[in-house]
Amino acid sequence: MTNQSVERDRARRANAGWGRSLSFLIVALGLTSAVKADELLIDTKLHHLRAGTEREWSEFPEQAEASRLIVRFRSEANATEQALRLRQQDVKQQWRLSLNEKQLGRLVLDENDTVIYLAVSPGRLVAGENVLAIEQLNRTADDIRVGEIALDSRPLKVLISEATVELSVLDATPPTEPSLTPCRITIVNADGALVTTAAASNETLAVRPGVIYTADGRATFGLPAGEYTIYAGRGFEYGIDSVRLSIKPGDKVRKALSIRREVPTDGYVACDTHIHTLTHSGHGDASIGERMVTLAGEGIELPIATDHNRHIDYDAVARRHGVRRFFTPVIGNEVTTAVGHFNIFPVAKDAAIPEFQLKDGNGILDSIAVRTSAKVIVLNHPRDVHSGFRPFGAERHNAASGENAADWLMRAKAVELVNSGAQQTDVMQTYRDWFSLLNRGALFTPVGASDSHDVSRFIVGQARTYIRCRDDQPGEIDVNEAVRNFLAGRVLVSCGLLVEMTIDDKYGPGDIALASDAAQVAVRVLGPSWTTADKVTLYANGVAIREAAIRDNGRGGMKWSGEWKLPRFNHDVHLVAVATGPGVKALYWPIAKPYQAMSPVVERRVIGSTGAIWFDADGDGQRTSAFEYAKRLVEKHDGRAADVVRALAGYDQAVAIQAAGLLQAQGVSLDSADIRAAVNQAGPHVETGFTEFFAAWRASEVARTR
Repeated sequence: MTNQSVERDRARRANAGWGRSLSFLIVALGLTSAVKADELLIDTKLHHLRAGTEREWSEFPEQAEASRLIVRFRSEANATEQALRLRQQDVKQQWRLSLNEKQLGRLVLDENDTVIYLAVSPGRLVAGENVLAIEQLNRTADDIRVGEIALDSRPLKVLISEATVELSVLDATPPTEPSLTPCRITIVNADGALVTTAAASNETLAVRPGVIYTADGRATFGLPAGEYTIYAGRGFEYGIDSVRLSIKPGDKVRKALSIRREVPTDGYVACDTHIHTLTHSGHGDASIGERMVTLAGEGIELPIATDHNRHIDYDAVARRHGVRRFFTPVIGNEVTTAVGHFNIFPVAKDAAIPEFQLKDGNGILDSIAVRTSAKVIVLNHPRDVHSGFRPFGAERHNAASGENAADWLMRAKAVELVNSGAQQTDVMQTYRDWFSLLNRGALFTPVGASDSHDVSRFIVGQARTYIRCRDDQPGEIDVNEAVRNFLAGRVLVSCGLLVEMTIDDKYGPGDIALASDAAQVAVRVLGPSWTTADKVTLYANGVAIREAAIRDNGRGGMKWSGEWKLPRFNHDVHLVAVATGPGVKALYWPIAKPYQAMSPVVERRVIGSTGAIWFDADGDGQRTSAFEYAKRLVEKHDGRAADVVRALAGYDQAVAIQAAGLLQAQGVSLDSADIRAAVNQAGPHVETGFTEFFAAWRASEVARTR
């Protein structure tokens, strides 16, 4: 057999099982010229690889170069450890690296642009041709870029410790004297990629490639020689400071950075209701010790421990890592079932675990009540599919009316609107769901949470819930007060922006605003200097009634403020203000791509919103939902469907949607001539409401037949 035939046969066997639509890419290089005295550059390009047949994101070309990468290079055999450097981008699934048909390691699970290093143990290189292969472990759709591969003749620790950086980070917020503070440190190279350092996690540090969280504001770490920018920040409420470094071998650099609070949150505690650890959930990468450091570094004051079907107490671990004074930990649990995931808190440490194996929803919630007495039940990521179940899937949920065939779901007390670890393609989808729930009469508290399982891939507290509560001593928060106000809806949802709203200078989220001839609504949009707001919208019963474009000045603090005078409403409504802006791409706080994407087109956004303020137009001191008004109309006009529709002229679109659902449930044909005539007579808001209800109902019917 000729050498060419051998190569073809070897390639055919190596690619077996990977499908016919994508080939593998072979990069063949001779003895490569030295870039540094100790370095061989064996691949100069970034290569686009694709597992599966579908393009994951539109930012990638329609056709990938290959499904896997094979790099052939010539080298000497190595008697001592050497180091392999490569650059990776957009890695979501597991990709394996093999050297001469033996596994060398894996790419880092991180979508961010990252430079990683792997140790090449003695004897792994052979004299002559060597083969490096990069391939996915399964066929799950994933588009990645990988390449710019170099081999360094020095051991890994020597290479990444060519120079030493000693960094300190101060909180310089006036009026107190600057002092060392927990924070996140981000290191990127001249190409803007995260770079692996020689630091390692310990009692005060949580480390991943290009990211170091420090519990005490200090970090000392090695770096390869090169050009870098180092950033320091402390989550949403603080600004960013940075320094550029040009480091030569043997350098020892000392730098101090200062960050300041830019977003005032007095009277609110920063809460993340959805937090995991590798230690107790069994996936992700953050040990429980690393989690304590990241919580302090991101400024989360009320973290809820929600490992899967476990009751975990952070208190002792937080004290061991010296960060307990920065937050008040709460024991919770993500009750993970085949029919939905539910975060519950607070839970006694010795409480029994709920019967999460049950398939009956009411049984699960009954078990939560009996075994834990948890006051809060949060319906998590309602638009995501887990175990084949999507809580707000069209097959069981009418997106317009908020009616759910699994009516036991309505026993939850809150719902995640922004999950920064599982973003929605359309960031407003879950808001529309929430508005429909409120219109249905289900008074859910809105929640922002991170669902973080990791040190850095998904940032803990990136999405968070601000709860109205005394906050002057983060280590001594009154949990009972926080829970009461959370259940009352006295919250703000934040993922890069914060929105405050009052009615007549005295009513805020969670309140019932007493009726007046005209309501004065004041709204403020806040954020740090490194996020941008471009729009703020005021919704009444889920319908946009006011909107303003925002010209962000790039400063921290106030992004926009304004007032709207609203005429008196004919009936009770809930008012919510929402601000959005372009997503953060900078690697010191990047917004992740959608988790279960509905489109290959990516438009990441920052978002902030208020909780709901109910405007009591009928003066009865109650929150009267659109569903209740529709129900009263149907009962009043007993059996006279056209009269019900005509009466909707005095109500809004939300009441019309609920009325459409009630009439259809009674067997009324919404497409009959008399109903269509009544709809036209009642006004455009009724026509829109009936159209939206029917479209959502039709989507449900189609989904049930699949």
